[in-house]
Amino acid sequence: MILDQFKKLKNKNVLVTGGAGFIGSNLVEALLEIDANVTCLDNFATGHKHNIEPFLANKNFKLIEGDIRDLDTCNLACEGQDFVLHQAALGSVPRSISDPITSNDVNVGGFLNMLVTARDAGVKRFIYAASSSTYGDSEALPKVEDKIGKPLSPYAITKYVNELYATIFHTTYALDSIGLRYFNVFGRRQDPNGAYAAVIPLFVKQFMKHQSPVINGDGSYSRDFTYIDNVVQMNLLAIITENKDALNQVYNTAVGDRTTLVQLTDLLKKHLSTFDPSISKVEISHGPNRKGDIPHSLASVEKARKLLNYKPTHGIDAGIEEAVEWYWNNLK
Repeated sequence: MILDQFKKLKNKNVLVTGGAGFIGSNLVEALLEIDANVTCLDNFATGHKHNIEPFLANKNFKLIEGDIRDLDTCNLACEGQDFVLHQAALGSVPRSISDPITSNDVNVGGFLNMLVTARDAGVKRFIYAASSSTYGDSEALPKVEDKIGKPLSPYAITKYVNELYATIFHTTYALDSIGLRYFNVFGRRQDPNGAYAAVIPLFVKQFMKHQSPVINGDGSYSRDFTYIDNVVQMNLLAIITENKDALNQVYNTAVGDRTTLVQLTDLLKKHLSTFDPSISKVEISHGPNRKGDIPHSLASVEKARKLLNYKPTHGIDAGIEEAVEWYWNNLK
């Protein structure tokens, strides 16, 4: 997956906040393969130490256990860094509806701490995890970066505020940044446990136990499910780009295709059945639609193709095949 074009990051100092999480740990792994010097900042609220355990013996890896809500910790983490990949956040629309204060403290207050300390440390570029939730109630498809609607959840508000703050820090303090609006990312190391587990790892776990997954609604809602390797590529491209027009922008980080929840369960059953044929007979259940959910999500990735030279490597089928194999080997 790691292309020669990213080898220029060898010996560069890169901070990955939330580096013990699903996306963060995959970024850490990719950066270490390129021989970058990687600092991981994580408080393990949603990340896991087992995600970074393979990296602890690597001389190019450093772990700082701390919280982005603490300014001193952020200052320590940003010291000497060339680039920041800011992944630390409290995800999940339902979580933000249940506890909007903590989501705001982490996603807005923590984000601002990171911007301030990155600015003060002279970081060259600040790349951050934005979200497709920013599109809110906009019904336009595909989603194009400069056309958004009103937010539908506290989480969506926090992620939109991130974009606004990043813009102000460029115009006011000349801190270059790139925001990546993630669309339903999935893949290895995504946690299948907990009240706010994402749909793909949750369904995989349930199928493996021969339990019936519950689809919210009739299953016609659709998403632009995006495999982790595509997301890693986007982050690395955001670091290395020398295109000045590409900076201080937000980009859809997706495939540019959509899959309904019914189609998703069919794909999961197909690939899991290669390991356990009886999974093909597991029935699907249906529940009520979830508050704050948008019916359909489909990204245009033309802006990323044009300005960042983004070339997604995995569509939904290839991504599910790889993800299922990882879960089969790691969940049992």
